[in-house]
Amino acid sequence: MMPSHRTFLGVERSAGGRRWVHALDARAEGVANQIAREHDIPDLVARVLAGRGVEAADALAFLAPRIRDLMPDPSTLTDMDAAAVRLADAVERGERVAIFGDYDVDGAASSALLHRYLRAFGIHAPIRIPDRISEGYGPNPQAMRDLADDGASLIVTVDCGTSSFEALEAAQAIGVDVLVLDHHQTGVRLPPALALVNPNRQDDLSGQGHLCAAGVVFLTLAAVSRELRRRGRPADSLPDIRRDLDIVALATVCDVVPLVGFNRALVVQGLLRMRSLENVGLKALAEIARLAGPIDTFHLGFLLGPRINAGGRIGEAHLGSRLLTIEDDVEARALAEQLHLLNAERQAMEKEMLDEAEREVLAEIGSGDGPPVLVVARANWHPGIVGLIAARLRERFSRPAFAISFDGAGRGAGSGRSIPGFDIGAFVRQAVEEGVLVKGGGHGMAAGLTIRREALADLRALADERARETVTRLRAVDMLKIDGAVSAMALRPELIAVIDQAGPFGAGHTAPIFALPRHRVVSAGEVGTGGHIRATLRSADGTDASAIAFRAAGSPVGDALLKGRDHLVHVAGSLSIDRYQGREKVSVRILDVASADL
Repeated sequence: MMPSHRTFLGVERSAGGRRWVHALDARAEGVANQIAREHDIPDLVARVLAGRGVEAADALAFLAPRIRDLMPDPSTLTDMDAAAVRLADAVERGERVAIFGDYDVDGAASSALLHRYLRAFGIHAPIRIPDRISEGYGPNPQAMRDLADDGASLIVTVDCGTSSFEALEAAQAIGVDVLVLDHHQTGVRLPPALALVNPNRQDDLSGQGHLCAAGVVFLTLAAVSRELRRRGRPADSLPDIRRDLDIVALATVCDVVPLVGFNRALVVQGLLRMRSLENVGLKALAEIARLAGPIDTFHLGFLLGPRINAGGRIGEAHLGSRLLTIEDDVEARALAEQLHLLNAERQAMEKEMLDEAEREVLAEIGSGDGPPVLVVARANWHPGIVGLIAARLRERFSRPAFAISFDGAGRGAGSGRSIPGFDIGAFVRQAVEEGVLVKGGGHGMAAGLTIRREALADLRALADERARETVTRLRAVDMLKIDGAVSAMALRPELIAVIDQAGPFGAGHTAPIFALPRHRVVSAGEVGTGGHIRATLRSADGTDASAIAFRAAGSPVGDALLKGRDHLVHVAGSLSIDRYQGREKVSVRILDVASADL
């Protein structure tokens, strides 16, 4: 067995069905020691960095990433120069530019970035976000004609457009230029566009495929400013694109792209910008969401992002992008309140839908292992929430999942979420090519699709054929990497401050996971409406720790906590600070539990 797979606390199979292993192998232990010794970095921070592949020579730059050091040359992206020239032409001519975006956070943020940049030149750039139910994902031919009829001579699609053949052909037919700024995976064939900037197109060699759409737009704006300077515009007359790094950071975190390299610099610098709350809309939303303490990636991903998403999911699709571009405090407050209420409504709908989906999955699995890919579908589900249902099913059952909503005509709109190692975007594209799906696309961890009701069985059969071997192998080696062990006594805000030196954490740079060995479950019970389990854990010296397992009710982890009262358990989770009425208390976000009674 490889040294990196040394069992932690002897846990071979936890309540969650995972094997606990040390995050650091022998080599990483050596790197951690080197980082701490050479850079005078706390041992715990050094261990967290080494456990995520950071080498000693890169440690200081990793801890304080600078955009100027990590920003790629925008021209390395295919078609970028052509896109920059066309946008610079639009600026100099004062053209009417229309922006067509997606209805999620990345789409709203990307649209807002471009709108705010063009607004600085006095250019009116209306944003069109499609209605999820009536229009679906991406541009459509009628939308292109409507934007042209409204006077647009240039249409820019952001976070969409790479697979929109009919829409772009319609724009071409009426003589409107289209630029595509996107990041979704695609095949060899591309729709007609004056320029299609997408680091995941197959002929792009930039190596920037990890960017979200807002990251692509940020690079595009840098290229446009460079082109305008080349044409003689003074640098100080151009918008400072760094002022909107808060919006880029929001999209980067919420689109769950890896927080490494340039992405990491965008988020680190964007968080610094966001903490000043200069963006009127973000400030209003932060106040409505009652953010406490310095804004971090958790706030972006779990408090701000879901509220911006709520408009596109169950409300008016344009609300998120409008909030990010607004400059009036009163209107911003009203919009933030509207999104807050929509998010509460979304949460209630999600709970009802998730209960139905989980019952269907449990009935299908029975006493066996079940299918490698879960496919659940209903006629009464809200299509704006199926992505969340797929994500919850993936979390609970540790396998890729699709959730699909069918309309009265038997046409289904669905979303899929995957586990590391299974490319769900590639699977969806294969299903389209083989005629199982009407259309679809995505990336390694998430995808969207359109399907006919009569093809549902074919989708399940194709998933079983193409995914069983891979998913079975991935689930067989499901491991939880533990960075170290702590006791309840050590859980103080000072510890979190040390750990946070290695942040921000997110996809590709995961938050450290610590084990609390042999703690007694003093109390455990369900709280709130989301199926959360709150527990009190007590160490051998009598110190109590507050802990919570989100959405764990009815899961093996939740059951282990509820049945573990007065028993000794090993608990694994991440650490955070709860702030209430000016007081700070460390809390454990439980990810897994294992018996320690033996």
